[in-house]
Formats: sequence, C-alpha cells, structure tokens
Amino acid sequence: MFKNFAIDNVKNFHLKDVLECGQCFHFSRTDSGINKDEYEYDIVYKDRVLHIKEEPSSDGVRLIFFNTEQWEYDVFWKPYFDLDRDYEEIKEAVISADQRLKPIVEEYSGIRILNQDFFETLISFIISQNKQIPQIKQVVSNLSSELGTKFDITMMNQIGSEFDAFFPTVEQLYNADEETIRSSKCGFRAPYIMDAARQVYLGNVTEEKLKNMDINSARELLMSIHGVGEKVANCVLLFGLGRRQAFPVDVWMKRICEYLYFDGETPKTEIEAYCSEKFGEYAGYAQQYLFIYGQKHKIGAK
Repeated sequence: MFKNFAIDNVKNFHLKDVLECGQCFHFSRTDSGINKDEYEYDIVYKDRVLHIKEEPSSDGVRLIFFNTEQWEYDVFWKPYFDLDRDYEEIKEAVISADQRLKPIVEEYSGIRILNQDFFETLISFIISQNKQIPQIKQVVSNLSSELGTKFDITMMNQIGSEFDAFFPTVEQLYNADEETIRSSKCGFRAPYIMDAARQVYLGNVTEEKLKNMDINSARELLMSIHGVGEKVANCVLLFGLGRRQAFPVDVWMKRICEYLYFDGETPKTEIEAYCSEKFGEYAGYAQQYLFIYGQKHKIGAK
C-alpha cells in the first residue's frame, strides 16, 4: 500500500510555473481552479505516474506526492523537479547579469528547469515545431496511447486524468510505421520522429555520447537528425540533457533579445552567442525569465 509523501517549506518553487512554461508536455492539471493557492497535476515521467499537489506552507510551499514512498521521491521526483539545486544563487546571477530582469525573477521565483528524459524531450521538441502547447501535449498523449506501454490498474488508480500509457520507448517508436505515427496528429513531423528514433536506436545519437561532448559538438550531433534545427537542439540540451548554459532562440526570443541587447535585426546565432556569454552557466534559466519579460512588456507581439 502506497502512502502519500510530503515536504514542507519548499522555497523557489511554484508547480504551475514549472510545468506550464513550455519545457514539458506529458502532464495534466486536475484541480478545479477554485482555490488559487492550491494546484494539482498528474505527471507521466519515464515508467512512473504521479499525482502531485501544491499548497501554501509557513515558509514556501508544501508539496504532496500522492501514492509515493520516500525511496521513489528520492530516486525519481526529487531529481526530476531539481529540488537539490540552490535557486537563490541562480536568481542572483541572472539579476547581476541584467538588472532589468529583477522584477521578473522575483515575481516568478518558482520556475525551475526539470531534469527530463532525453528521448522523450527530443521527440517532444521535434513535435513542438509550429505548434502551440495544448497541441504538443495532445500529440504526446496520442503517441503514448497508441505506441507506449499501458499503465497497469494500480497506476491507473493513482491519477485522475485521461492518460493511459507511458511515452514510447526508443524501440517502440523505431518499430512503428509512418502511418501509425502520423495518426498521432504530428503531421509533417512523422519522418523526423522516425529518423530520431532510428538514430538513437542504432546508437548514432545517444544520451551518453551527447553528455560526453562539449556543448557545440553535442548541438551539431543533434542537428544531424532530420528536422532538428538549432532551436530544437538547444531545447533538448537544456531540458533533456542538463546543459543549463544552452540558450534556445525562437522567433519570440529573437525579438526580445533584439529589443534588449541589439540595435535591430540580428542573426539567431549571434543572439545565442551573446546571451550564452552574458549569462554563462545560467543562460538557460535566463532564457525562461527573458521570455516572461517579453510577455509582460509585449515585446515581439507583431
């Protein structure tokens, strides 16, 4: 019988901001939204499912991990949510690099970068091209339901959302035909997904290889996969490989950085190089705050 596991007074953590900032896609919000200080989500990660709740505590927030024992929290969820990292140091470094970000960093101090599964992150960000977050989530859910391993009854009872399967393994996607993959509503991305699965399955692109390379070489290797450009490669480096100095630049980030740091039209590669140097090992965190800064100040909304 599983018990609930809770930790109190977690600082620099806000469940909604962590999950809904566009870094992960296999989750569902399950609370009613009535109580604005409490949030509940179902999350699927590797071969685990989690129902988690956030509520206020005396100094920070309280996190309740339902149907979870401490060993599972220690092995899976603590690393996943990056709960061992000192985010005060990160926030101070980002503010020091650009004082204009101070109000955003303070208001959104609960953002964290998750430590996600490499392969799922790779496929998810291939899917993400020219899609909104709800659409990406739906394709991820469809792929999982069609090709992934189904939950057993115990896992089904742990969550209250529509999920019924884990994200497909490398082998499951490698063995799938294009028609089945297209049925997930991934559209033109189906051949890209197939090539990514093939490259990983054959050992041409692996998590181990990528982690042992310098970041530029790792980016180039990821971009050898059909359909993986610089932005997708940087997202995989940041969210799926723990390379926190990676700085993804999409059209919105380009406009935000041009407004803040450049005088007019600037190539994405130049923006990436500038911000990587400016924010150093914390560039990936800065990217999250810069995106919110752009939203708040309506930068890039054309």
